[in-house]
Amino acid sequence: QVQLVESGGGSVQAGGSLRLSCAASGSTFSTYGMGWFRQAPGKERDFVAAIGRTGGNTYYADSVKGRFTISRDNAKSTVYLQMNSLRPEDTAVYYCAQKRPGSSYYTLPAYDYWGQGTQVTVSS
Repeated sequence: QVQLVESGGGSVQAGGSLRLSCAASGSTFSTYGMGWFRQAPGKERDFVAAIGRTGGNTYYADSVKGRFTISRDNAKSTVYLQMNSLRPEDTAVYYCAQKRPGSSYYTLPAYDYWGQGTQVTVSS
């Protein structure tokens, strides 16, 4: 049974930083790409960032490029999302997810397992 547990969310002022973590268990973590998505109230769940199995390849939504950095530590079965220069429009519940091998990094259906989410609130 794959489990993904996010942590690190909270409330910050615009311009601040947060680091999200997602601890995985129940699978061979290093064999799966991982992604972060977010969902604001009343909106669809959107792609934020993703990372390949070894961490050598990363992918970002245009809205977070240059501000967010995704990374992973396969020894700890954990994926991270460093978020800098946060804006009020970054406010959302952030989810990590495990990608199915061979599928796109950018689309929700490509991910088989999801965490419960962690709230990020950015005030102006």
